[in-house]
This record gives sequence, C-alpha cells and structure tokens, in this order.
Amino acid sequence: MFTPEMMQSIQKVEATRPQRMGMEPRRMTADEKDALLKAYHPDYRADGFAEIKTGPNKGQKAPAELTQLLHANSRLLHTEIDITKNDYDVDVLVIGGGGAGASAAIEAHEAGASVMIATKLRLGDANTMMAEGGIQAADKENDSPVQHYLDAFGGGHFAARPELLRRLVMEAPDAIRWLNRLGVMFDKDAEGTMITTHGGGTSRKRMHACKDYSGAEIMRTLRDEVLNRKIPVAEFTAAVELLKDEKGQVAGAVLLNLETEDYLVARARTVVIATGGAGRLHYQGFPTSNHYGATADGLILGYRAGAPLLYQDTIQYHPTGVAYPSQIFGALVTEKVRSLGAMLVNAQGEAFMHPLETRDVAAASIIRECTDRGKGVTTPLGSGVWLDTPMIELLGGEGTIEKRIPAMLRMYLNYGIDMRRQPILVYPTLHYQNGGLEIGGDGFTKVIPNLLVAGEAVGGIHGRNRLMGNSLLDIIVFGRNAGKAAAARAQVTEPGSPNLDHIKAYAEELSAAGIASEDVSPLLLPKYARHER
Repeated sequence: MFTPEMMQSIQKVEATRPQRMGMEPRRMTADEKDALLKAYHPDYRADGFAEIKTGPNKGQKAPAELTQLLHANSRLLHTEIDITKNDYDVDVLVIGGGGAGASAAIEAHEAGASVMIATKLRLGDANTMMAEGGIQAADKENDSPVQHYLDAFGGGHFAARPELLRRLVMEAPDAIRWLNRLGVMFDKDAEGTMITTHGGGTSRKRMHACKDYSGAEIMRTLRDEVLNRKIPVAEFTAAVELLKDEKGQVAGAVLLNLETEDYLVARARTVVIATGGAGRLHYQGFPTSNHYGATADGLILGYRAGAPLLYQDTIQYHPTGVAYPSQIFGALVTEKVRSLGAMLVNAQGEAFMHPLETRDVAAASIIRECTDRGKGVTTPLGSGVWLDTPMIELLGGEGTIEKRIPAMLRMYLNYGIDMRRQPILVYPTLHYQNGGLEIGGDGFTKVIPNLLVAGEAVGGIHGRNRLMGNSLLDIIVFGRNAGKAAAARAQVTEPGSPNLDHIKAYAEELSAAGIASEDVSPLLLPKYARHER
C-alpha cells in the first residue's frame, strides 16, 4: 500500500524508534504555543474568514463558508406556507437526532412532556456516532471537578463561559452514571471499575471509553431508549425555519420532508436546537471527520430568528485525521491512539512535539512540520506525518491495539495496512465547531424566549479549543438539562399566533446591506455533485 518514498521514511521511523521509546518530548511553553498557533493554525488565516454584514453579530468575522450561508435567503421567503395548520403539536420539539437531541427528548419525556424529534437524516446519524476516544468525567479518588475545570479552562484558552463549563464538569460524574444505567458498555476491569486514560491536555486519567467506538455505543443506547419510550421521530425531515409568535417567543418550526418535498408545520411550546456541527462546509478546503449532515443548520435557523453567535470564528481541526490511504481521507484517528503510547514523528523519524499537547497546538505543529520545515511525508492528496502505532504494542504488550482500538485496527486492515507493525499517516481534519449559538447556564438562548440549544450547536462551553472527551460529555450534560428545562417551561408557556415575520425582516436587512445572494440556507446537505462541462 505504501509508495517507495513512504517505505524509505518508514525505515527512518523504525531506526529511531528504540531511542524514542525511552524519551518524552518536552512540552511547549505558553509563549511558544501562542506563537505557533498564530503562525500555523487555520483559525488565524485571514483569508479563511469574512465579515458578517447582518444580524446580531454584524461586523464580526466568521468562516467564509458560514458567512455565505448567513448571508443567504430563506428557502421560505417566496414560498406560501399555511402556518396555521398543525401537522404536529407538542410541548417540546427537538431538532436533531444525535446524542444531544436524544438526551433532551428522553429527559423531556421523563418529565411528562409531549415531545418529538425532527431529524433530517435517521435517528443517530450524527457526529456522536463518529466519536471514538471517550468521555471525560472526574469520578476517581485522585481527581475532582475542580481539576477537570482547570484543565478544560486552560485548554480552551481561558475563554469558556464559566457558568457553562462549571455545569459541564460538575455534572459529568452523574452523566456517566446515567449512561451506565441506560446500558452503555464502558470498559471495566475484572472488579467492575471503569478504566480511565489520559487525553490531550488532561492532568488526570478521566477518559471513560467503550474501546474506540465510544460515541457509537452511547448513541446506540440513547437511540434504544428513545425507541423504547415510543418518542415520535420524524426522520428525513429537516427544520428549515423557526416559527415565532407575536410575543417574540419561539413557537415551533417549519419542516421539510426530504423524500416527498412537502412542508410541514410543527407547533411547540419550546424548541431545542441540537443540530450538531459544520464539518461538511469544509472550511478552508479541509477534509472532515464529520457525518454527512453536518452543515451548520441550527446556527442558521437560530441566527436568522435573532439569536446571537458566540466564538463562531473558532474551529477545531483534529490533529490526526487520515492522510493516507485516499479511501478514508479525513477520517478520524482517535486521540486515544496517542494516549496509548503512539508518538507523532516526521518523515525523518524525529519526534517533533509531545504526543498529548492540546488539539490546536498539535494540529498547528503538524501543519508547520509539513509546510515551513518541509519534513512531511508526501501523499497522493498532499502530505502528512507518521503516527508511530507499533509503539503501542511495544509499550503495552502484544494485543493492546486489538483490545483497546479494534475499530481503528479493522479500518486500516481493510486497506492492507497493519497498524500493529506499520505507522500510519495523519494530517489535521476539520472536526469540531467550537463556536455556536450563545446560551445561558440554563440552556436557553438569551434573546428568543423558549428556544434552547444543546450539543455542538452551542458556543462558549469549551472556549476557543476543546479537550478530547468533553464533546461526548457536553451532549449528555446539556442535552439532559435542555430536555428538563424545556419540559418545565412548556408547562407555563402561553403560546401566541405563529408567524414567519422574521424571515422578511432578515431579507430586508440583507438588501439594506447590499447583499443580493442567490443561495438559500440552511444548506441541509453538502454539495458534492460534479457538473461536467
């Protein structure tokens, strides 16, 4: 599978391995990290961003691809919709069928509310399924939520909203217990104690995992719980616009059945946006580890209705996406591979960074190695560096890879690469949307009454960088809280008459800003079709 040039580089990796086995690369100083990020991280590339011309974040920057969608027209602008009809009428409408949406629906149902999920693909088709490495929680004797907070706050460049981060870490142990009770099969030792490991930027071993398919196992369990409770799920049904009433409250949403192309009206007393990330917008041309439907829909819906964004200019590029072979280009190589002992090395077999630096620092280091330093390994699609996976077997014993990261092993074996004996090539991949809609500690947006947001569509939980394992955690913590809060608010809400007045107002604002876009948003699905001349 490897080219002759790659094989020559592998020989250098193997030659330096004995020396590297007994060393630990030094960690960078804070000043070195800041300089590295400003020089090489994609968030600092001015040409990757554009100014937002309309809405509550007017004058701020966002990724150019996201700004284009914010400046696009509603697909309902010139469409006649009878919003007085009720195709669905519930207390709580959850938009999104991933981990956050499922958690919200379960807790809203548990609280006695009538609830439904609308999801543009199938229940469980979400970034939750793609998560591999684990979920953080400070539930061991040598750890504490305070230590978890300090790790996450520093790792996020001290920019996380304290009220959100505090809730994340304080409620983490209960999130693990809740998942365990629902049936998630966490890795445990012979005595039944959960096995925990380090992640990048963690000072304690607090990563709980299910081999290397943690997200899939969590989503399997949540999906089963939704189905067992008989919570209605409208699959292949995308939300294309929020409804508001004359009081400014959210009043439901207009849905589009992707199979019949019919518009449907869902009335609701409260709405939870849990639409996930934006990887399929391919910011700056990067590949992505995200699922097919990750096109920032929730950000568009909320923003057009008047909800502000927070940290929309910060994106996480996971340092270890697949750089080769091309069939799985951009797929996630979990950080767990490094926590088990694999070291990042360049084409010369040199370890150029500590393997457990935070993700933004690691991504910038790899980009520097492949560009300015010229020590990347050339691939058919660009370049990459080696992740020296055979070190895992040497450090942990034969069979460690098959036991701890079996899905990763199988993925590479499908293409003739045995990561137990050969290093693998990696390069940063677009992974996580750090920014999103701004919420308070209770999960509600600060501008639109009765509108809540949970999961990756939220901005502010992680600051400007996220530590491994805190995303699976936030979908559970904030998903559960959103469901509880939505159910409680629904009991005291008096809905008014629904309208779509904000669509016309937004179109007028676009026109006043001199924007005449032919695009419509939300995008719903990525555009990959080739148009031959």
